[in-house]
Amino acid sequence: MDIQKYIKVEKVPGGQLEDSVVRKGVTINKDVIAPGKMRRKIFNQRIILLDWPLEFKKGENQTNAELLKEEDWGVLLQLEEEYIERLCVQILKFKPDVVITEKGLSDLACHYFSKAGVSGMRRLRKTDNNRIAKACGAVIVNRPDELQQSDVGTGAGIFEVKKIVERNLQDAMSVARNILKNPKLGPAGGATQLTVSATLKQKSSSVEGIQKWPYEAAAIAFEAIPPTLAQNCGVNVIRTMTALQGKHANGEKSWIGIDGNTGVITDVKEKKIGGYLFGLLLLLSFISFAISIFKFVG
Repeated sequence: MDIQKYIKVEKVPGGQLEDSVVRKGVTINKDVIAPGKMRRKIFNQRIILLDWPLEFKKGENQTNAELLKEEDWGVLLQLEEEYIERLCVQILKFKPDVVITEKGLSDLACHYFSKAGVSGMRRLRKTDNNRIAKACGAVIVNRPDELQQSDVGTGAGIFEVKKIVERNLQDAMSVARNILKNPKLGPAGGATQLTVSATLKQKSSSVEGIQKWPYEAAAIAFEAIPPTLAQNCGVNVIRTMTALQGKHANGEKSWIGIDGNTGVITDVKEKKIGGYLFGLLLLLSFISFAISIFKFVG
């Protein structure tokens, strides 16, 4: 028996020795492209395996496109969309449930697949694709226009995607360790970051010339955290950030942040929503050092 072809060890960080299992099938460390729109569990599925990019093929050498008027750009984009649509139509006529490619898969192709109820995976290793082909009886096709009914794999009993949440537990243990080593907590929910950002912006207004650039750059960097929190909560990011920045603009609302459970702007001190400050203090120290170096060089 060829061990390289028929046996694979998939390593997942965390857990114990007793958590190891032997599965009859193929296990790969991948998720579907659009988890919220594509199915993660399918029985008796039809699988198509590709070694072809489902995205607009880039030129192998440098390519120049001469656009003489504004409409030409729209024509160029339309050609790309028609190319992707043509590829997807060729694949979807075989009524697959799962499409896996070793190359890229564009957002437009993902839209067509999710609309048709097809789950897709991209950038799979050649060895994994070969194992899936042996498991389901599919044939890896190099070009979508060469697809045949006999190339579709129907031998797999179940297609299932499971997410193993190990990172959250690791982060929680790291935070607990850091608090014991350096017990400092501050307002979370983006409140601290926006307060620091507003303070840096006020400081930059009192500095002249290019020496104000480090303050402005650092202020913009700190503003990246609150929008991410708002997006994770599922609220309107633009409206939430506009209201939140308005409360922080005058520097009097340093305890106002985002409630991670509801997405509502609230007083995080009253809600007892705290965050660990060691990383923030370290970053501020680095910024202070960078500003001093910038002044010296300037």
